[in-house]
Amino acid sequence: MSEVVRVERHDVIAIVTVDSPPVNALSAAVRGGIYDAVRAAGADPQVQAIVLTCAGRTFIAGADITEFGKPPKQPFLGEVIAAIENCPKPVIAAIHGTALGGGLEVALGCHFRVATKDARLGLPEVKLGLIPGAGGTQRLPRAVGPELGVKMVVTGDPIGAAEALKHGLIEEVIEGPASGGEAFARKVLAEKRPVRRLRDDDSKIAAARADRSIFTNAAAAANKRNRGLEAPLACAEAVSWIFDVPFDEALKRERETFLRLVAGDQSRAQRHAFFAEREAAKIDGVPEGARPRKVERVAIIGAGTMGGGIAMSFANAGIPVTLIETGEEQLKRGLGIMQKNYEATAARGGIPADAPAKRMALINGVVGLEHVKDADLVIEAVFETMEIKKEVFTKLDQYAKPGAVLASNTSYLNINDIAAITRRPQDVLGMHFFSPANVMKLCEIVRAAKTAPDVLVTAVATAKRIAKVPAVVGVCDGFVGNRMLAARSKQAEKLLFEGALPQQVDAVVTKFGLPMGPFAMGDLAGLDIGWRSRKDRGIKSEIADALCEAGRFGQKTAKGYYKYEGGSRAPLPDPEVEKLIEETCARLGIQRRAISDDEILERMVYPMINEGARILAEKIAARPGDIDVIWLYGYGWPVYRGGPMYYADQVGLKHIAERLAFHAKQTGDASLEPAPLLKELAEKGETFAGWAKAAAQAA
Repeated sequence: MSEVVRVERHDVIAIVTVDSPPVNALSAAVRGGIYDAVRAAGADPQVQAIVLTCAGRTFIAGADITEFGKPPKQPFLGEVIAAIENCPKPVIAAIHGTALGGGLEVALGCHFRVATKDARLGLPEVKLGLIPGAGGTQRLPRAVGPELGVKMVVTGDPIGAAEALKHGLIEEVIEGPASGGEAFARKVLAEKRPVRRLRDDDSKIAAARADRSIFTNAAAAANKRNRGLEAPLACAEAVSWIFDVPFDEALKRERETFLRLVAGDQSRAQRHAFFAEREAAKIDGVPEGARPRKVERVAIIGAGTMGGGIAMSFANAGIPVTLIETGEEQLKRGLGIMQKNYEATAARGGIPADAPAKRMALINGVVGLEHVKDADLVIEAVFETMEIKKEVFTKLDQYAKPGAVLASNTSYLNINDIAAITRRPQDVLGMHFFSPANVMKLCEIVRAAKTAPDVLVTAVATAKRIAKVPAVVGVCDGFVGNRMLAARSKQAEKLLFEGALPQQVDAVVTKFGLPMGPFAMGDLAGLDIGWRSRKDRGIKSEIADALCEAGRFGQKTAKGYYKYEGGSRAPLPDPEVEKLIEETCARLGIQRRAISDDEILERMVYPMINEGARILAEKIAARPGDIDVIWLYGYGWPVYRGGPMYYADQVGLKHIAERLAFHAKQTGDASLEPAPLLKELAEKGETFAGWAKAAAQAA
């Protein structure tokens, strides 16, 4: 029928196979091929049933998002699905791999669905700031019921074949897609099953139509964590149309909503984030053909907050890990915290009830560095002081086997200095996880001067294997994320000196969309950690140091920048902190003033962008999008703002440079002067994205 869709006849069964690698995306050619094949088979008197399946590793994995923003080409997806749905002969979707987005919408248009046991089915459009645009919000709830339907559409999270079977999204679990689909088609014909058009079947929505709270409660639960995002609310509203809007009118509204969102700022930002994440996994300067080393055994040194979280990340992925401590007491404490974390997650329904025991069984706690001897990958996660880390890596030379990858989880320290004390610097790099490491998705992969290409590739592959988003960065103080955070932290403390209070600064930052402000975040992480690191590096921070000297370490001591009462984690403004700030300013002879929220926002965000420009110029990060990925996945930057460098392009580099220059002059802070790259691009009216594109073309 076409280059990407072929048809085979197995007597009365037409097998329509999409073959458009790598993921059979719904390009115009694929849509046209399916449309023509189904119509032809439907009109062929010798065909009694049609099986729609795919070649390669997956079913249709979604729309071809490279077509977004381009003039649409017919047939549109809705037309393809209508042709399937209106076919007079039974059409069976035989699914393997993933049926996502438009792929699942195509399957929902079929009269029956079967899937292999490892298949995943979902509508993830919300993660691109969109709603399904070809009937997914109307057919899916009719297939699985409105409660699961609204949850799947609003969260975008897929379900597996077992759950799909349980809720009626598929009819059977099959062994192979083509053979299983054909066998099911013959069963349909033998049993003379009537075709089921989901658009005409309201049986699963009747109860919620009679009691709308069934739906509204499920919609509210699904939207619980979607602060500031437009698409999830639009998804919930669209699903609600199943109750009282005629099907064709609902399809029309759904399409109109999709087109409105796809043209909006939030979806553009979220699509940027989608592509930036994929680009970030690409490693510049690695010879073609570099292959990762084998990683079957992992050892983690340190069972504290970071080490424990990293160990949990490996256990979550089913990878055995040896967790090493210096003493039995520290080891027992660390293992106990991990056990409690797993049990709490299971109690919330986040993991199966038997998962805590299974995952803890993968973590072997031991005392003594000699237990690294069999590890293919060793991750050091001890205190953030150079002296201790060098001591550990010196001993790793003695105990780690040849060829083992040696990684440090340092947040700031120079990986070159750590590597230099070993006899195998080529095996050393940074793997900077973010706290809590079992939750946060980012892993900064820090390439040292002598890191071997295959070691770098190994670290990236391992990060992906444990469901982290890797971003390769160069060596400097704080790498990318914490270096930019340091620029913000400097301004945060200055704002306290100049007249702001912690609660005002944090309120501005959270209103912008970040999950926490700098002072609440400091309390959560523990102010003593930064204090220890600053002392190690000879850095002073007047107010933060004064808080620590007073024993205010944050949530762990129920007092930091805020106070925490009755075991609560809710930060409360503390008059003692305001008094401490005022006394510190008086001692230093600083006159405080009223500071506007607009100024706070500019001084919280623009200095980070400025530092990002320096990072790009120094080639610490390969692309502006890499910086965005680091902030999206490591620091909770709101995805609907696309990341700091993307946001800068939207605001305009000229405006940002002008405001930085203004604040530099007003405060006397030379670090706020626009970075050379920012200044250059601002003067030319260019963007970071344009600069990156030109650099890539030149390379």
